[in-house]
Amino acid sequence: MDHIPAAGTITMFSTSWCGYCKRLKSQLDRAGIGYTEVNIENVPGTAELVEAINGGNQTVPTVLFADGSSATNPSLAEVAARV
Repeated sequence: MDHIPAAGTITMFSTSWCGYCKRLKSQLDRAGIGYTEVNIENVPGTAELVEAINGGNQTVPTVLFADGSSATNPSLAEVAARV
């Protein structure tokens, strides 16, 4: 999978209008957790990837971890525990 992040970081699938995404990004920045943001409206194929992860729904933020697992709209505590 092209979007699997390096150890200690995450890949976050988002949209420009998602309030939950903005909140999580702000929390990650404050916590010093590295991430790569991928806007599913701008990067071909990523909306379909998010749909596959979320049972047909384009739910964001969807986060990928280095071990290949994912979480949908995770809390900062969940992300911190899994990086």
